[in-house]
Amino acid sequence: MTTFRWYLLGLALLFGAYVAVEYNRPKPLDWRPTYQNKDKIPYGTYVLYQVLPEVMGVPAREVKAVRLPIYSQLEGEDELQPASDEEVYLEQEEATDSTATPADSLGLRADAAPEVAEIDSEESDYAQGLAESDYPKTTYLFVNNDFELSPSDTRALLRHVARGNDVFIAAERFTPRFADTLGFDTAPFLGKPRLRDNSPKALLEDSVGLRLTNPRLSGRAGRAFRFPLVGASYRILPDSGLRATQLATDAQGRAVLVRIPHGRGHVYVCSVPLAFTNYFVLQPPTGNLAFAALSYLPAGRPVWWDEYQKQGRQGEQSLLRVLLAHDALRRALYLSLVGAVLFVLFEARRRQRIIPILKPLPNTTLQFTRTVASLYRQGGNHALIAEKKIGLFLEFLRQRLNEPSLDFNSAESRERVAQKAGVPVTAVEQLVRRINLVRTAPQVSDTELLLLSRALHEFRQAVSK
Repeated sequence: MTTFRWYLLGLALLFGAYVAVEYNRPKPLDWRPTYQNKDKIPYGTYVLYQVLPEVMGVPAREVKAVRLPIYSQLEGEDELQPASDEEVYLEQEEATDSTATPADSLGLRADAAPEVAEIDSEESDYAQGLAESDYPKTTYLFVNNDFELSPSDTRALLRHVARGNDVFIAAERFTPRFADTLGFDTAPFLGKPRLRDNSPKALLEDSVGLRLTNPRLSGRAGRAFRFPLVGASYRILPDSGLRATQLATDAQGRAVLVRIPHGRGHVYVCSVPLAFTNYFVLQPPTGNLAFAALSYLPAGRPVWWDEYQKQGRQGEQSLLRVLLAHDALRRALYLSLVGAVLFVLFEARRRQRIIPILKPLPNTTLQFTRTVASLYRQGGNHALIAEKKIGLFLEFLRQRLNEPSLDFNSAESRERVAQKAGVPVTAVEQLVRRINLVRTAPQVSDTELLLLSRALHEFRQAVSK
């Protein structure tokens, strides 16, 4: 017994050592590209978001993480779907038209403000100045893998740009409605790399060089920023008539960063969102690309950093966010959960009793019949047994031949029974004489009972055929 205890102690020590090693073992790095400003993993944007006030030249309170849809953030109300997709294109064409009316410059449709379209030149100058001065000037930043917008978001964002604001978007793929409205597209141009793992060191073995078109921002002439092939495979394809300025290209001259004018503002589109993540921002060979790209944005304006497309609304992860937001509802929820657990425990304990196994009742019909028959036989007179057999036989004829008032003393009844049973009338009369003989006899012997039983059985078989 002592040796067994030593074995148990050794196993417990080994188990404790294993738990300690697993607990203190360094966690493997998460190489997923989340682009979230709260993630300190290599492909998060925590570093860029922290230094953004210094880069944009604004106080830290002027940099705000937005957790609302674009429409709700810009318009201050819930998103409303337009009547049709053509309405979005119509408004963007009106905003980019060089001969736009004051209603267009304010983001209004011509049919929605006919009185504004008819004002004179002085009123037009005043409306134009109002759109430029009173509307708050902000810079909207997006760093996502995919930039997806609803029709209302597209309309609100382009109206925001047309009023004199700048929007910076770093993404690989864009919503076709938004890209077609501005007149560009993105597509991958490089082949599939030979990957061994997802770390940047392995990725940089299959890399691509990106260059800024402005030599004052790129430092040494011709210096290229090396990025992994996987994260820098998408290129921007502007339409032939698009008035876009290339700000960064690859070695073949394909654009990865462009500036697109729209109304009084600009839209900056970058197809390499990986350049704005923690790992590449902190690396000196690649960090300057992100800062150089952001240097094109106007300094001193408030900055809105979008997190809605990556994290959703504030508190949206919990389905019980309304209950958890108030102390009274939260306490009621916890009390309900505790009560439910206690109810389940006590009810389960009450009902978990051993259910006894009950044996099925035996079929004692044959035993009962034998007991009754033995009682009749002990008297030596079988008249009662014969009367029971005759009564059962008459009940059989009533049910089988549909004769509720059967009377064997009537000749018509005997003929009707013979016709329904399909037997001769003589057989019915012979059976009736046998029944009457037994009924009138003072005592029924074994032989007479046997003859009666045989006659009834044969007639029953004849009727059943």
